[in-house]
Amino acid sequence: MNCGFGVDVGGTTVKIGFFDTEGNLLHKWAVPTNISGNGAHILPEIADSLKSYMSDNGIKKTDIIGVGMGVPGPVGDDGTVHKCVNLGWGVFNVKETLERLTGLRVKATNDANAAALGEMWKGGGKGYDKLVMVTLGTGVGGGIVLDGKALNGAHGAAGEIGHMPVRRRENRICGCGKRNCLETYASGSGIAKTARERISAYADSSLNAVPEITAKDIFEHAARGDRLAKELIEELGSDLGEALASIACVCDPEIFVLGGGVSHGGLLLLDVVQKHFFEYAFHACRETKFALAKLGGDAGIYGAMRLLL
Repeated sequence: MNCGFGVDVGGTTVKIGFFDTEGNLLHKWAVPTNISGNGAHILPEIADSLKSYMSDNGIKKTDIIGVGMGVPGPVGDDGTVHKCVNLGWGVFNVKETLERLTGLRVKATNDANAAALGEMWKGGGKGYDKLVMVTLGTGVGGGIVLDGKALNGAHGAAGEIGHMPVRRRENRICGCGKRNCLETYASGSGIAKTARERISAYADSSLNAVPEITAKDIFEHAARGDRLAKELIEELGSDLGEALASIACVCDPEIFVLGGGVSHGGLLLLDVVQKHFFEYAFHACRETKFALAKLGGDAGIYGAMRLLL
């Protein structure tokens, strides 16, 4: 047997996948993320879960090539985590700690980088090895893959696309403490906030009948022709198109893969982002491809496994 584990550590759940080296997912399960004691129990409980699975299924350490892991925070090339606020973690070496707990080889990266690797390997970016994944959910995340390898950067912060500045003349505060970050406008929560701020000036908008406006509502009403919803989608496309054009100037990917809840906007989202990207992009980058993510919530475990290879 030649297999490995892909682990995706989230704020509420740790997803674990057992894979062969061809990328076939043989089994998956999840354990709660125990953030008590500043996250001191998370890695020991992951180790216990892996060891229990191996014991229950007669799997030896010699059968396992290792454990790949994605975590929600900056991770250096040596496996050092530079604070994971949602988990309560400070600065420590997550790779060495899990190796000591399991006796297995471990590699670690940021969760968005893991998702990007997963989509490159088995998802929307399959067939390309120079890829940028953008996750559009409650926030905006990103993962950069160049020549098949995730880019961590000097401080583990490569791919923090959501904190690129946009709309500099406005004054929307981001959770990171800065103002006018991309995720304050282009995330699901950001576009919904903009809708709530403007809806009083659009008495004819069908969104007035929606009690709690979400990004999903905005895409649905835009598809039906609602004027406000269409304007919001257009602005989303402009913000993302400009940001991705800047990213293309720096790392020149073959393809952008859009994932996260907002990506359920489908072709409507792809079309508007591509249109504005073409307006802003350097001429050599204008033919960069766009695709939707395919692996959903499993992208992280696939990418964590791919990290080992």
